[in-house]
Amino acid sequence: MKLPDLERPIRLVGLTGSMGTGKSSAARAFAALSVPVVDADEVARAVVEPGQPAWEEIRALFGEEVCDGDGRLVRAKLAEKVFADREALRTLEGITHPRIAAQVQERFEAARKASGAEGFVVYDVPLLFEAGIDGQCDLVVVVYADRQTQLERVQLRDSLSVEEIEQRLAAQMDIEEKARRADIVLENMGPPARLDDEVARLTKAIIAYNKGKVNAGMPEKS
Repeated sequence: MKLPDLERPIRLVGLTGSMGTGKSSAARAFAALSVPVVDADEVARAVVEPGQPAWEEIRALFGEEVCDGDGRLVRAKLAEKVFADREALRTLEGITHPRIAAQVQERFEAARKASGAEGFVVYDVPLLFEAGIDGQCDLVVVVYADRQTQLERVQLRDSLSVEEIEQRLAAQMDIEEKARRADIVLENMGPPARLDDEVARLTKAIIAYNKGKVNAGMPEKS
C-alpha cells in the first residue's frame, strides 16, 4: 500500500466515512491490532453526560423532551431536531465541538505515549472534514461504500426509512467528496474480512514508513 511521502513520521491518522460505509468496523480492526484509537463519538457522549456544562446548554436550548426520565440525552430525539434544521445543527456543534476537542487532546497525549516511536494514533471521527479536523492529521483515511450500499446497511441496522437516511446523509459531506479528499481510501463493499485485511496492510505500511523516518532522523509535524 503506497503512502504519501510527508518527509516526517505519521503520528495521527484521521479515520472517517459516512453512515453505512463501515468506519466503525475499520476502527475496531485498528484496535484489534493494538493501534490506539480515540473515538470522537465516545468523547461526544462523555461531554453531554448529566451535569456536564454541554448537557446543561443543550437541555436549555432544545427542551426536556430530548432527555429520558433519568435526564440523559436521547440522541435519536436530538437528531430529529437537528438533522432537519441546519441552524440547529450548527448551534449544537458550537456547544459540543470545543469541549470534545479539549477531551480529545488529552486522550491523544496519553495514546501517543503508549504508541511508541514507530506507532501512530487513529482519530475516529465522522465529521472530520466538516469540522476542519483533517488539517490536524498526518494522514486521512476514508472508508468508502457507494450510496446504495450505505442505504441498505443503515436500513438493516437502524430500521430507518429511506427518507430519514437521506436526510441524515444530506447533513454530512457526500462520501464521494470525502473519498476525493482522502490520502487513503479503504473500499468496503465486500465481506468484513476484506476490510480487516486492508486495515492490517495499512497498519503494517505506516509502521514501516515511520521506522524509516525515525531512523533517518526526520522531524515530527510542528
